[in-house]
Amino acid sequence: MQQQQPSVRAVTIPFADLKDRGKDLGGFIEEGFGPQGLGIVSIAGVPGYPELRKRLLRLAPRIVSLPDDVKKQLEDPDSRYHFGWSRVEEKFESERWDTAKGSYLANPVFDVPTTDDELVTRYPSYCRPNIWPKDHLPELEIAFKGLGKLMLEVGLMLAHHCDRYVIQRGVGQYIGESLEKTLARSRCPKGRLLYYFPKSFSKQDEVSSWCGWHTDYGFLTGLTCGLFTRKSEEVPCPDIGTGLYVRTRDNQVVKVTLVDDELVYQIGETAEILSRGHLCATPHCVKAPSSEDASDVGRSTFVLFIQPNWDEPLKLPSEIRYHQECIPPTRTLAYGEYSERVLASFSGKSVEQTLMPQ
Repeated sequence: MQQQQPSVRAVTIPFADLKDRGKDLGGFIEEGFGPQGLGIVSIAGVPGYPELRKRLLRLAPRIVSLPDDVKKQLEDPDSRYHFGWSRVEEKFESERWDTAKGSYLANPVFDVPTTDDELVTRYPSYCRPNIWPKDHLPELEIAFKGLGKLMLEVGLMLAHHCDRYVIQRGVGQYIGESLEKTLARSRCPKGRLLYYFPKSFSKQDEVSSWCGWHTDYGFLTGLTCGLFTRKSEEVPCPDIGTGLYVRTRDNQVVKVTLVDDELVYQIGETAEILSRGHLCATPHCVKAPSSEDASDVGRSTFVLFIQPNWDEPLKLPSEIRYHQECIPPTRTLAYGEYSERVLASFSGKSVEQTLMPQ
């Protein structure tokens, strides 16, 4: 049986301090996102967040329970399943596919990110329009957009303080524009409402049993704490070992302790690259409950990928530690193309295979 991993409390910033653009939060940013941090910070006291979180997460089991023919209508294979309902398998760990979750994906700000047909064809996972179950679950659109827009607003506040921290470290400027400016002009934030299906076993000791080990490749990821349900009824977390785990800089695996009403953010690889390593991403995974009475418990959560525009140019320095195989000799790529190459490397497919609708 696997030994219980140690727990570490996430660095927490009060919202009142975060919204003060002149306040020096460098110590918090370094402790959470710096070279020795977990790559995670939480924001406490965000007005309206607890209600918006529960309103949306309670809808995840209802999406899963929709008739199969309805869910089929809500799929968008032409977007590579990056919009609408998806039960697509993901490969994070070598030789292992994640099959334990379903997703509903949408842009919470722009229902139609662009009307340029060439862009829609070239970058379908960013540029295709949203799909909403207006006839079967009309409340989803309102709840999804409400939480997504709030998480984006708070994320941009956090990006401002990350910029201040990076400049204070003597970098001068980012490679390219600041994190806040780059993200504020983007038309492609992507929300993902997740439902982790109950596991059919009574004992599961593997730490990555609900979601495999991976590092977010984007800029900034907002996420909620999980909400647990049994047969559509909300229940407390069934197992203290369940939840988010991180691999630290010294290769230790720790459980991240979070508070339900706090909004959580993780740094992605691209932000680490452009900040020259002053903001650091970390590998993470999700552990399913392993107690015998939790085999019928599911978990709902919401993730917001705060990312640049599909055509945002990235200048990638030679000293980066990520995805060297994805970078051309010019070391410059549009963000959309870079993300496609990274996803292809995850799946073990060529870029061309990844771009083909499934």
